[in-house]
Amino acid sequence: MDAQALADSLPDGVVVADADQQVELVSAPAARMLGVTPEEAVGRPLAEVLALRDQDGRAWVACNTPYAGLATRTGVPEQSWLLPDGTEVLVAARLHRDGVHQPVRRVAVTLRSGRGRARLDRERSDLVATVAHELRSPLTGVKGFVQALLNRWDKLNDDQKKLMLTTVSADADRLSRLIAELLDVARIDTGRLQLYPRPSDAAVLVTRIVESVQAGTARAVELVVDPHGDGLPTVHVDPDKFTQVVTNLVENGVRHGDGSVRVLVEAVAPGHETDPPGVRVTVDDEGEGIPEEMRRRVFTKFWKGGARGGSGLGLYLVHGLVRAHGGTVTIADAPGGGARLVTTWPSEDRRQE
Repeated sequence: MDAQALADSLPDGVVVADADQQVELVSAPAARMLGVTPEEAVGRPLAEVLALRDQDGRAWVACNTPYAGLATRTGVPEQSWLLPDGTEVLVAARLHRDGVHQPVRRVAVTLRSGRGRARLDRERSDLVATVAHELRSPLTGVKGFVQALLNRWDKLNDDQKKLMLTTVSADADRLSRLIAELLDVARIDTGRLQLYPRPSDAAVLVTRIVESVQAGTARAVELVVDPHGDGLPTVHVDPDKFTQVVTNLVENGVRHGDGSVRVLVEAVAPGHETDPPGVRVTVDDEGEGIPEEMRRRVFTKFWKGGARGGSGLGLYLVHGLVRAHGGTVTIADAPGGGARLVTTWPSEDRRQE
């Protein structure tokens, strides 16, 4: 394979110039970015072919002077530049010398699309905006009630003080939960999520969750455990993460659905075609449901259904935590027309599968 064919096979664009600053090679990806053909670019000055500008209109060659500067330079670090059509590219260069303090005999420049970095920047901006928005409301509540207690302590009766402190405690719990979600998101993204699974009683855990959610809403939350009387096996889960997942699902049904929410806990028979032996937890609501074409997006970060708020991280965490246990999570239509979210939890350790 010759040099041109090899350069054309690379994912990034490559431009190579000789000691006289004349272009020796332009790969096909680089040619497409720069709006030239490889054949017509060869032999032209590097400054003409590498038609890159910064936000102030300055040229890459003029700013970085690859053939001048310190005689010990070996490269130009990656920088963001604009193509002739205004598209961002990330540009780096390698300066080849025959020895230290020798003149540059060849410059190899790489051009990489900036779309990946732009997407990452957008995700980071979305995360910052989400965190700021979600933190503002409970912090405002905490500050307001604490200030009122400090200013009017002697004028408030015990019941009023208790109500304010209870509200402050609830807002603090909300903040703690959001912070825990953000930490789990980071751990899932980096593959550093730690689980501490042990045999657990799913019925006991789900009952506690439903009672807790029911205490904070006027909506009816119905719990059905082992309707067929088959008996529930223990599940091999991290109880805290299991509670986090099921709480997210039940609260999601309360927040985004209408009418009542139904939670079903039943055994998964050994030998089931798709689900591992263990326990299935199904949460149905009576809302509008989730259209089939949207279901692939539900488990992505910052997805929000409806206009009732939330961080947009809940179902992303649900998917990541369930999969980390070796279980499954699916979306379907509930019998009442709402959304049905089904999670399965294995009775054995399946984290490596």
